[in-house]
Amino acid sequence: MGNFVLGFQEIDQTQVAVVGGKGAHLGELSRIDGIHVPAGFCVTTDAFRRILQDAPSIDDRLDRLSRLNPDDREAIRTLSAEVRETLEGIVIPDDLAAAITGALAGLGEATACAVRSSATAEDLPGASFAGQQDTYLNVIGSAAVLQHVSRCWASLFTERAVTYRLRNGFDHRKVLMAVVVQQMVFPQAAGVLFTADPVTSNRKVASVEASFGLGEALVSGLVNADIYKVRDGDIVAKTVGAKQRAILAVPGGGTQEQLIEAAQQEQPALTDEQVVRLVQLGRRIEAYFGRPQDIEWCLVDDGFQVVQSRPITTLFPIPETGDQANHVYISVGHQQMMTNPMKPLGLSLWQLTTPRPMAEAGGRLFVDVTQQLASPTTRAGLLDVAGKSDPLIGDALQTVVERDGFLPSVEDDGPGEPVVGVAPATIETDPAIVTELIEHSEASIATLKRDIRTKSGSELLDFILADIQELRRILFDPRSHQVIMAGMQTTWWLNEKLQEWLGEKNAADTLSQSVPHNVTSEMGLALLDVADVIRPHPEVVAFLQEVADEGFLDELPKLAGGQEARDAIRAYLDRYGMRCVGEIDVTRPRWSERPTTLLPMLLSNIKNFEPGAGERRFEQGRQEAQQKEHEVLERLRALPDGEDKAEETKRMIDRVRTFIGYREYPKYGMVSRYFVYKQALLDEAERLVRAGVLREQEDIFFLRLQELQEVVRTNQVDDELIRGRKEAFRSYEALTPPRVLTSDGEGVAGAYRRDNLPPGALVGLPVSAGTIEGRARVILDMAEADLEPGDILVTAHTDPSWSPLFVAITGLVTEVGGLMTHGAVIAREYGLPAVVGVEHATRLIQDGQRIRVNGTDGYIEILD
Repeated sequence: MGNFVLGFQEIDQTQVAVVGGKGAHLGELSRIDGIHVPAGFCVTTDAFRRILQDAPSIDDRLDRLSRLNPDDREAIRTLSAEVRETLEGIVIPDDLAAAITGALAGLGEATACAVRSSATAEDLPGASFAGQQDTYLNVIGSAAVLQHVSRCWASLFTERAVTYRLRNGFDHRKVLMAVVVQQMVFPQAAGVLFTADPVTSNRKVASVEASFGLGEALVSGLVNADIYKVRDGDIVAKTVGAKQRAILAVPGGGTQEQLIEAAQQEQPALTDEQVVRLVQLGRRIEAYFGRPQDIEWCLVDDGFQVVQSRPITTLFPIPETGDQANHVYISVGHQQMMTNPMKPLGLSLWQLTTPRPMAEAGGRLFVDVTQQLASPTTRAGLLDVAGKSDPLIGDALQTVVERDGFLPSVEDDGPGEPVVGVAPATIETDPAIVTELIEHSEASIATLKRDIRTKSGSELLDFILADIQELRRILFDPRSHQVIMAGMQTTWWLNEKLQEWLGEKNAADTLSQSVPHNVTSEMGLALLDVADVIRPHPEVVAFLQEVADEGFLDELPKLAGGQEARDAIRAYLDRYGMRCVGEIDVTRPRWSERPTTLLPMLLSNIKNFEPGAGERRFEQGRQEAQQKEHEVLERLRALPDGEDKAEETKRMIDRVRTFIGYREYPKYGMVSRYFVYKQALLDEAERLVRAGVLREQEDIFFLRLQELQEVVRTNQVDDELIRGRKEAFRSYEALTPPRVLTSDGEGVAGAYRRDNLPPGALVGLPVSAGTIEGRARVILDMAEADLEPGDILVTAHTDPSWSPLFVAITGLVTEVGGLMTHGAVIAREYGLPAVVGVEHATRLIQDGQRIRVNGTDGYIEILD
């Protein structure tokens, strides 16, 4: 027989598998000096297993539940109700009932109790499962307690709990239910204390929510609670809500809703002194658990009792530093169009590639700009570049600058560290520079491919680490930086001067269409050429529409026209197959590894375009740019000093058309090199799997490159380290990184400072001029894109891998992006009106709605 009941004093944090997350936290809370926890005990998971033994029919239902789609609400509702009914119908065995009633007698037979579910996958660091199971208050008498214990067991299979597990990948069989039975508290006020601000994530600001009576009124959304913000022992913000109702205990058991007298409704539930004292208790609990907490509290006779504390799982982590100083960080992912978390191998390779030290948090990388912001010498340049690239980042940084005492005091004794993005010296408009840079990079990659074939074991890892230095030399060649900055600054010059002289907004957008050497836009047009090869062969087209696995290329030669189709697709993959969504993370699957990713775009091109569309598209853009140039120069010549203005503008147009396309090449070269590394490392990982060192090939993705070097050398690996990193990565996937993060944990939000927008317009950054109306297609996964001519793409962010979609759309809206990020560059190249940096665009715009995108002034109107 298992141990069916444990008192709080017998429980600690190591017993989650026995008493669930809630029970384990209550056991630990009971150990903290000065923290008052109502007495109670836990009915353990051994008791739950005992009940399941008496319900063999549940096994089959659990199998069926595990196979359901989390969006199939009707099936989940029906099947989960069957499981609950079965569990509630089981009579609790005598020995188990005796154990529960015996523990209840220790509290007092007639004591009112709270009976609360405590699942083993509840209140965990990576997933709170808050609100997924049931709680029953003011339960009186042993028969009632036993009945409500059964209900708690059954609540493991509520519709919302089952759906949550399906969505988050938790096995129904591995989540067990314990039950907390706790002496009931009848408070004057109750509520929730967050030891970190749940809105901004600031760890130094605590948030208190309070209402009269039991806390259920607040949790259920019945009242507008009082809200207090407390920092360093002072209340810095206070809102007293109109608390019209309270939930109170009923003498015979249960609870009821009750109206609060009008005179009391807008009275604070707590005094200021009580709020500060409560936060002090919360800080003690936070220190004990070592991380911010979400604490449920009750006020009884001017004393606080704590009835629960769980980790706050929604906070974005803070980069670790070796000091206690304030820091300000900018998100790298927002600049690279990859805000998802990266696996450790990807993080370490990116950090080895870049010359600037980077902080790491939540599987993302950040640049510490504290010193640049603190110094007046470098601050202006940083704010200017950040504001032009992404106004939300620029505005957030300005917010931090304006805070008294947050930034260190820096004396300017020289020019200081150069700001990333500040222009180098002007270079001549010489196309040979771009050609030479590209040829050097491609020759270097060819040498890498030849030399790496002979390497394995430690020699391979040493070779890759040495070759990263070659990658850095190519990426950070001063001439390469000059070319990129020349293109960017000339774009800014044209936009500023032509608006000043001609009232022409964003003129450079048209002037830079169809430029040479833009490898990303060429990639989109090249897929149109592949479609031209396949289109004449209906048997191949039909086959591609039904493809289900990655081996389809080997099947193509069996079909009429299939050999030509395979050759065309493979040639495309040889040139662009190293690309993928989130490509700065080497661990992401590449198109060459998953060629099915390309099929929706390829089939869309076959359906929606005529032969020769790629060449025509490029020529059309070139002619539009040429016509715009002629028009602009003619208008300038009609102005005072017009010949000088026209001559200078012509020089700048030539420069932007020569250099702006190269902006896309360095990343292409870097990703090409990454893929060579990846293929060699996966071969080495396969050797380690065969040798029994690794369990699976992709375990190497959860090791840093230097750690993998040690594993290869010793043929030993820490399995627990890999397991822990996999769990951490899963938790990071649920987090949204801020654009600007402080060492207080605060995600500083920026805003657009713009007036005269149409009512209800969604504001963003204009990055490609023009206005277009069309059907919004909200697409979060490129592999599921189903586009029709005239559609407007609405997505979270785009990197170069999305550019093949751009040939099929008429406009672009993204949540993340800047003037010179890849989506903006390609939108201008193709002449697509585009607005980026539109907060929550994929939620505010519904798939299929008709919208108007104003890429000149930077806003979107929803038309229906």
